[in-house]
Amino acid sequence: MARKFPITTPLSNQYDVIVVGSGGGGLSTAVRAAHLGLSVLLLEKTDALGGTSAWSGGWLWIPRNPLAIRAGIHEDAEEPRRYICSEMQTDSLDPRLDAFLESGPEMVDFFETQTALNFVDGNAIPDFHELDGHALGGRSVAAAPFDGRQLGKWKHHVRPPLSVISLWGMGIASGADMRHFFNATRRLSSMMYVTKRLTRHALDLVRFGRSTQLVNGNALVGALLKSALDLNVRVQTNASVSTLIKDDQGRVTGVEVIINDQLHSISASKGVVMATGGFPHDTKRQAEQFKGNTGFGHYSAAPKSNTGDGINMAESIGAKICDDLANAGAWSPVSLVPNGKEQIHFPHLIERANPGIIAVLPNGKRFTSEANSYHDFMRALFDASPADSQPYCWLLADHKAQRRWGLGWSKPFPFPTSYFERTGYLIKGKSLADLALKLGAPVDALTETVARFNCDAKIGFDSEFQRGESPYNHIQGDPEQTPNPSLAALEQGPFYAVKIVPGSLGTFSGVKTNEHGQVLRPDQSVISGLYAVGNDMSSIFGGHYPSGGITLGPAMTFGYRAANHLAE
Repeated sequence: MARKFPITTPLSNQYDVIVVGSGGGGLSTAVRAAHLGLSVLLLEKTDALGGTSAWSGGWLWIPRNPLAIRAGIHEDAEEPRRYICSEMQTDSLDPRLDAFLESGPEMVDFFETQTALNFVDGNAIPDFHELDGHALGGRSVAAAPFDGRQLGKWKHHVRPPLSVISLWGMGIASGADMRHFFNATRRLSSMMYVTKRLTRHALDLVRFGRSTQLVNGNALVGALLKSALDLNVRVQTNASVSTLIKDDQGRVTGVEVIINDQLHSISASKGVVMATGGFPHDTKRQAEQFKGNTGFGHYSAAPKSNTGDGINMAESIGAKICDDLANAGAWSPVSLVPNGKEQIHFPHLIERANPGIIAVLPNGKRFTSEANSYHDFMRALFDASPADSQPYCWLLADHKAQRRWGLGWSKPFPFPTSYFERTGYLIKGKSLADLALKLGAPVDALTETVARFNCDAKIGFDSEFQRGESPYNHIQGDPEQTPNPSLAALEQGPFYAVKIVPGSLGTFSGVKTNEHGQVLRPDQSVISGLYAVGNDMSSIFGGHYPSGGITLGPAMTFGYRAANHLAE
């Protein structure tokens, strides 16, 4: 029987398991461990639960998952393994990859049948790259929408959606939900759908001060949090872990944590799990890990509280930190949204593939297919930029495209563009030549680039970068746009631009672990009692990015596996 919220269990000085961090990796570890009968303390250093996971799309890459199988999509176990080998250009895979492929479907089944978390399938979502073993769908799942009212007072501790990509604090899910919002001024059915969503949101704001229609990563965190509370996991916010406690044999036996300005020493008889979200805002480690022009300024879209705590503490007691990955971060294009004295980092994950939008370098020329994955888009920008300067580019749209899709933080019709222009975020030109002058780009180069693109768009084939041709490019566009869902000419002035700078959704480099999530020393020996999951654990894909959901999928799978190992 589900218990009432919120839990008021007093803080003990002894638990079986202590989990540090409340993202998907940490929460999944806590839920599974508690389900197996262990007493669990989950510590979060901020007052908001969910970490980067709460701001994510809530997608997990899990080949051969139960939802795909129920839909009749069956593939041999060797197929996803072949794809990963193709992606990483090796036949010798990390043993953790086989553990992930084996346990991923089992993990999904557990959370789907034994907890409050439900999934929706991604059976039509292809892998990023057309390599040997790639699939056109069936390898992705996402958190289903979750009613935050089930959390009682705990709903206020779920990190709200990132403000600049939500609508007045209400998250919008990818897929059908988002299509309704884009079509609200075009179709009666979509207008009615959006009106219903906004009405519920307005009532939520009056009653609760926040949305309770949780989607994407908010739904994932909300459902996992409810599951944790149902299982009597002790959740403590505003708890900053400062030290890992060891015994005379070097085994990790607990933590020192500051709660309300008081230092507590809390023991963990089974082990401590680090799940603090990597180092997207640890400038010192970035200087060590980010190579070449990836290190010229970095604006991560992850929460600013992700400062490498778990990795730093693990390293301080002898953990091996991987520094030889193909990419140290999950690169993402971001734009800088003015917000008083600071800036919010807007992640450009979706609109780049929409018709009527292109990206150009400072020289006015395109450099890649804008419909490629965010990580691939940034890799292309790094490669096209001088090694001794910070990479940046401009995302361009004509009036028709901006009114249809928006451009970054600047929202589509019926929202006016004037506010975004006044803040300096959205740059407007009456003509392409006028826009080029305002961007400091060569007028001739920019007008020639757009002229070539427009000619290609009208016949539906991008002769420069084949945008819209690959399965992933194709599905990212507008299905109503023919003959190519990703191509439309930029013809209707005024024209708009937003500056894109390097950022990330998180980091890949992290603590070396084994197939159980146990932390390893440089000599490959286990640091007994210490585990790492999520972005604290070094990427099982070696810093490659084969598909969407390759952060949350492994995070929850190894949270599940670490809990199993702790219970043994």
